[in-house]
Amino acid sequence: MSLYTTLHLHNVAGGREAEYAGWFDGPHRAAVAKLPGFMALDRYEVTPDQIMRDIPQPWRYVSVFDFDYPDPVVGIPLLGPLIAQARHAGLIAEDETERLYTFRLYGDWKGSANWRRSEPLSGVSIILGNYVPGRKQEYLEWYEEIHSVEVSNVPGHVAMKRGELSPLQIDPRHYCPGDQLVMCAQQTDDLAFTVKDFSERARGVSPSGIAMEPRSSSGSIARTVHYFRKISGTRFWSNGIAYAGDLSVYPGKTNDARRQDTAGR
Repeated sequence: MSLYTTLHLHNVAGGREAEYAGWFDGPHRAAVAKLPGFMALDRYEVTPDQIMRDIPQPWRYVSVFDFDYPDPVVGIPLLGPLIAQARHAGLIAEDETERLYTFRLYGDWKGSANWRRSEPLSGVSIILGNYVPGRKQEYLEWYEEIHSVEVSNVPGHVAMKRGELSPLQIDPRHYCPGDQLVMCAQQTDDLAFTVKDFSERARGVSPSGIAMEPRSSSGSIARTVHYFRKISGTRFWSNGIAYAGDLSVYPGKTNDARRQDTAGR
């Protein structure tokens, strides 16, 4: 079996957002769930809060399809016609932004103590990244041993998974600006705070006193970062800011939500 994630980055035709949402959570979800190796499917909407504010956000929505394929050569092409139904129905905006990228994962979610595994995610962030040529192994080791741990322990960040662009792609095919996928999971009702503390830990000025190590020079600056909030399904995050540490070190924050969540388990 092989873990794969397909991203469908898209915009919806004007005035048809509700129709698209109903199709996605109705017949589309049911059809995708019947495919070999199906694991999960959710849809997200771009958020106002972004870690890199100057980077364009051309996609309002992303659908994330997770599979553990018995045979990727057979399985990956089967998803294409199901996604194409929205395009053929005129639900996808004709603005030349639609993109489909499939990644072979290095592994499943790697979570921190922050993660409330029985609860839904509030959102995900996606990095389409690259490594400096000739330094792939160094890049992979930095992410696995250092950066994945740092990021997943930020308040509201709970897990990370990574992968590389698959040679097997779904039509219509387009250039992908990054052959390395970094996807982070969030459980937070205050994304602005979560993003702010991420930035402050990276710069060594977080009220927590925790500072991230300098970014590895093996990671190329040619990358884009996109934060999205969950909008599909029937379960949504409502438990404050997932954090295994002490939120009271942050001005205006308390551990109430964390304690309530723990008490209810």
